[in-house]
Amino acid sequence: MTDLVRDHTDLNETDLEWLHALVSDWQLLADLSFADLLLWVPLRSAEALPAESAPRSRPRPAAAGQGAVPGWVAVAQMRPTTGPTAYPEDLVGKIVRTGRRGLIDVAWRERRIVREGDPEWGSGIPVREESIPVRRGAKLLGVIQRSTNLSSARTPSRLELTYLQSASDLAQMISEGRFPVPGEEPNLVRSPRVGDGLVRLDRTGRVTYASPNAQSAYRRLGLQADLVGESLGEVTAELCDTGEPLEEALTALLSGRAPREVEVESNGSIMQLRTIPLVVGGARIGAVVLVRDVTELRWRDRELMTKDATIREIHHRVKNNLQTVAALLRLQARRLRIPEGRAALDEAVRRVGSIAIVHETLSLTPDELIDFDDIADRVITMAGEVSTPETRVVPKRTGSFGVLPAEIATPLAMALTELLQNALEHGLPAHRDGTLEVVAHRSDEHPSDKLRSDEEERRLVVTVADDGVGLPADFDVESSNSLGLQIVRTLIVGELSGTLDFRRRPGGGTEVIVDVPLNHSNRPGGPPAR
Repeated sequence: MTDLVRDHTDLNETDLEWLHALVSDWQLLADLSFADLLLWVPLRSAEALPAESAPRSRPRPAAAGQGAVPGWVAVAQMRPTTGPTAYPEDLVGKIVRTGRRGLIDVAWRERRIVREGDPEWGSGIPVREESIPVRRGAKLLGVIQRSTNLSSARTPSRLELTYLQSASDLAQMISEGRFPVPGEEPNLVRSPRVGDGLVRLDRTGRVTYASPNAQSAYRRLGLQADLVGESLGEVTAELCDTGEPLEEALTALLSGRAPREVEVESNGSIMQLRTIPLVVGGARIGAVVLVRDVTELRWRDRELMTKDATIREIHHRVKNNLQTVAALLRLQARRLRIPEGRAALDEAVRRVGSIAIVHETLSLTPDELIDFDDIADRVITMAGEVSTPETRVVPKRTGSFGVLPAEIATPLAMALTELLQNALEHGLPAHRDGTLEVVAHRSDEHPSDKLRSDEEERRLVVTVADDGVGLPADFDVESSNSLGLQIVRTLIVGELSGTLDFRRRPGGGTEVIVDVPLNHSNRPGGPPAR
């Protein structure tokens, strides 16, 4: 819709925001009307008309809301969930000239809802057309075409009559610029729908009609009587009386005087309520309250929250246990008199510490996805702190690792620790100002890769480079007896299905390139990296 409005009309950004707010909530109007909705906005000029539809003499376009326009473009479409559709085909983007949709032209020119005309026969079915001008303040933005499929027309029930009357009131509010409610945020969350349950209130807040689903929802809250004739706010407050401030304000919230959304809980059931005041001709005539039983959804949410909290607590305890193990190893290392044994324990402390950093981060996140940049920085800092004072090397990071799942983050953190420690101990000699850099690059960072599908391979390439003494002439990572390099190779190649490449750095030194796939299909389970 945004592109169509900007490309074909003179509407400004404020107008576009109003249309977005309308479209975000107009499923309500479609369901109450049992009708399709199509939003037409006036074209900027006659040049936007199709060649075969353009008039022979192009009239000068009039200002918005001040007369005829050269044509119309359909920018949004909605079908009802309560009845058959009148237009199964997609009409968004369709452009027509003035005169092809007569009721739209009249509604725009006369600034009123137009219901005249006999049913039209489109695709072999009778369709009743109505047009509702869309107004923001004193400005007309477009016209809603409301099309009702009459093929299954029958004598309407009390429910259907209430729906249609509520739809008529909402349509009048749209034509007066009162819906969507000025100043309210667009409805972006899952609110109750018409079919979930509907209650109609009079101007005093008393129920004049309650749909069977709404009545059933209140039955589950504990109501034994009929809702009709009762004050909805008072009844709901009595059912949910727990002494909390929210229940004390329910009478005001559900009186229908202002748009509100609230959840109430009683008798083991949870119900979501949405109040929509009906203001026609400047006077409040009542309200529509949508009702939805969300008990199962909320219990499921609570179970997920409990599960997430439990997982975070487990990560927190694992982190504490690993830190305890590292502390014990550190104490043992201090008591050893054998330098080789002390060095081996120090290496174990660093490895345990890198795993603890990952679990600490996981204990603070709501899911198993981690911003690895923070972990990489802490691992780099830890490696710099344990290097010998004579080396005078401060490792640094370039590029971004991005968000990674835990099953990649944990082995990658360990591998990065080993590579940094190996570079500091063997690549960079003492008494020398050297450089040690970690460069991260993801294949989905390039602008040309933004359109990649999830099935296409995405990779993370990490380079650990130093300007030290370089690799020995006979170096072979596969035959090396270094425990650290064996750990790195097992983690990168065996666990992450990546590649590991040691090479001489141009200008002296060593480069280690780690290439890891990020796609879900290349890993045994778990979410894809983002």
